[in-house]
Amino acid sequence: YSLAQKAAHRTVAKWPLSDHAPEGQYLVARCYEARGQDEKAFNEYQKVLDKYPKVSNYEEILKRQNEIATRFLNGQWFKLWGYIPIFPSMEKTADMYRKLVKNGPYSDVAAEAQLNIGEAMEKRALPFSYPNYVEAVKAYETAADHYHDKAKYASEALFKAGLAYQKQAKSAEYDQNATTKAIATFTDFISLYPKEPRVPEAQQIIADLKTEQARGNFEIARFY
Repeated sequence: YSLAQKAAHRTVAKWPLSDHAPEGQYLVARCYEARGQDEKAFNEYQKVLDKYPKVSNYEEILKRQNEIATRFLNGQWFKLWGYIPIFPSMEKTADMYRKLVKNGPYSDVAAEAQLNIGEAMEKRALPFSYPNYVEAVKAYETAADHYHDKAKYASEALFKAGLAYQKQAKSAEYDQNATTKAIATFTDFISLYPKEPRVPEAQQIIADLKTEQARGNFEIARFY
């Protein structure tokens, strides 16, 4: 792979306008990926899409970028200088997904990527960072809005937005606003997707949230 990478890189560097340059840049990325240097591979794939937007295997490259980002979402560590594992980073992972959405905004890969931005924000759990439910909800609501014509992704996005509001409500003892938004989001989910298998679960969550809302109001009353 090392020799293949050097040869492919030379093709791109010496003949950047040739018909072989796009494939050469693609092979550079493939070699990095094969050698386990995923972050570099993602960036080299990005160069293919930036420099050669009419490349024939555009969709394949999107899928490969998505697979790389998903490995990081699942806990793979980023590497210092491409070799020394340091730590997982949900912020960097979310940035990868944002590039994917920009690369192919109307593709199924982009819809999945937009959902995964929200998941990455929920997974922020390093010693000095916490889940960012506000940004997670924004990402899910964006997915539900932009991909409303793709029921599979839109329903998933709306359900996850409701769950994120629910988690946000639990993280703040007297945050009635998050509870109210969670109830409204799950109500929208039931109205828009009445045949969705998770409708009974959503109904139960709404009932639990209303009970929690009553408890919260009672605690506020007791405080005063």
